[in-house]
Amino acid sequence: MTILEATNMDAETPAPDASVDALAGVGRSAWTRICRVDDLLVERGAAALVGDRQIALFRTFDGRIFATDQVDPFSGAAILSRGIVGDRAGVPTVASPMYKQVFDLRTGTCLDTQGKEPLSVRVHPVAVHDGDVFVKLAPAADGSEGETR
Repeated sequence: MTILEATNMDAETPAPDASVDALAGVGRSAWTRICRVDDLLVERGAAALVGDRQIALFRTFDGRIFATDQVDPFSGAAILSRGIVGDRAGVPTVASPMYKQVFDLRTGTCLDTQGKEPLSVRVHPVAVHDGDVFVKLAPAADGSEGETR
């Protein structure tokens, strides 16, 4: 497993390159530089530690980059970066290596619960600037920094 070193970014929000989805509604603070785009292998995940939070980064076959929490909400294990990256009808996905639930990388919605109650994984906005990948950690719905369960 690849673990990337994150660095805090106190300057202005990096402008996303055309290859990254628009970050509509996202504020202009708390961006963290995670790695270089070239550090991420296509169709593979990478783990990063941002403060005390573990995140998973995924680079899809078409060059888009997504970030989620690293913790699988079904098992509680920090393993999502080891999941199988793919797509379902054009929707970028990752399948958890633990119980095989499949998550939409854009929204965190579980697309295949494997017979369990639906849970989602938190997703984080990503921006690419001058070849560097930046992530802004998304707070939980209740405003806490804990994991989505």
